[in-house]
Amino acid sequence: RQQKWKSSVSTQAKMPPCDFVPEKYESYPYERMQKIREQNIAPSLRTYYKKPLLLHQGHMQWLFDHEGRRYLDLFAGIVTVSVGHCHPKVTMATQKQLARLWHTTNIYMYPPIHEYAEKLTSLFPDPLKVVYLTNSGSEANDLAMFMARLHTRNFDIISLRGGYHGGSPYTLGLTSLTPYKHGVANGFGCTATMLPDVFRGPWGGSHCRDSPVQTVRKCSCTEGSCLAKDQYIEQFKDTLNTSVPKTVAGFIAEPIQGVNGTVQYPRNFLKEAYQLIQERGGLCISDEVQTGFGRTGSHFWGFQTHGVVPDIVTLAKGIGNGFPMAAVVTTKEIANSLAQNLHFNTFGGNPLACVVGAAVLDAIEEDSLQKNSEDVGTYMLLELAKLRDKFEIVGDVRGKGLMIGVEMVTDKDSRRPLPAEEISQIWEDCKDLGVLIGRGGLYSQTFRIKPPMCITKRDVDFAVEVFHTALQRHMERAT
Repeated sequence: RQQKWKSSVSTQAKMPPCDFVPEKYESYPYERMQKIREQNIAPSLRTYYKKPLLLHQGHMQWLFDHEGRRYLDLFAGIVTVSVGHCHPKVTMATQKQLARLWHTTNIYMYPPIHEYAEKLTSLFPDPLKVVYLTNSGSEANDLAMFMARLHTRNFDIISLRGGYHGGSPYTLGLTSLTPYKHGVANGFGCTATMLPDVFRGPWGGSHCRDSPVQTVRKCSCTEGSCLAKDQYIEQFKDTLNTSVPKTVAGFIAEPIQGVNGTVQYPRNFLKEAYQLIQERGGLCISDEVQTGFGRTGSHFWGFQTHGVVPDIVTLAKGIGNGFPMAAVVTTKEIANSLAQNLHFNTFGGNPLACVVGAAVLDAIEEDSLQKNSEDVGTYMLLELAKLRDKFEIVGDVRGKGLMIGVEMVTDKDSRRPLPAEEISQIWEDCKDLGVLIGRGGLYSQTFRIKPPMCITKRDVDFAVEVFHTALQRHMERAT
């Protein structure tokens, strides 16, 4: 019966023009690709959508499928394509280096690693001036944990519930989302504490977070005080007083939670949490895998939006615009703890990766992408907030810069997650109308909007109109 249903809602949204012409698709037919997927690719690597997209080419904020259809990419390969698909500056720099020297490991000196190390660390405040280059975010967080334990000679590490810090056996102890947990022992010495979520958690109000859009929850806070922050800090202290030894190795948090659906904490929560950890001999680790490189708009790094300086910072995803690279940035003193014995990474910081990383930093600066994230991201948040006010099922719109979450609910009072099959229909409609967005949250109830940082206000108008149409179609289905 559902298949026969035809919506009376048609979209007026006109996709912004794009003068890029993709090459003709000449690989295997779609059906053969599907067969290979089923037979030769691990089933744990799942695909999006009922009929998975077969993507062929990318250009800046656009993706093209095997039939030449164009899509506005609002998920950027899971927050990874920072400056735009096949950005010409990054592509050119990579091609030049490909012809010069692909790889020789860091046991030798070669220009790219030194040039990049200087360029990257210049963007950090003192004393964060030493970098160890790796290949993925999981690897970076693995190393950050290892460094914290070596340096402090303590073992226990605290993370926030709902946090995602990687899928390796070591980092799975920090990752605190059930779908990523497997029934094997992991996470010895890792303790997850209450997430200070001002929309879904027990406390939160209308002035808590650093976002152009606040929750619709009412708040009785006075100027300069936040009751929600105080309550969540009490829970943090409770964890410190009951679940871990008197001294700890560290605390890790994303400045804004990514996989969990762009969850933001009350202002000053991280600042007070950092102080409590430091009092117990621990190091503070900022996981900037999703929030780094200007994505939050107001600052280059997410930790700067909280007014803190961590002891260790981990970077990945947008660092290479899709090239597999990552980094751990820390102090000379902490880095020395790792130098007492050998710790080696074959591919970390190879010439190709370093050239890509440097070209990405150049593109962010030359294309003013941090400023664009702030301007276009704020515009998008405010436009999406209008849809929240119009539709009962849009429970919360939040975020900063081009890191945006739209949490779907059955109704705003109960804040119960909208059932997965209903969210899937809205999501599929957006894709059919030409807009790709991500999913996140414990119940997969939050749409994650984290596009390449080059998108325009015109793209936003199109995307919001498409989302509006998809919501109207959902309401029509429901009645």
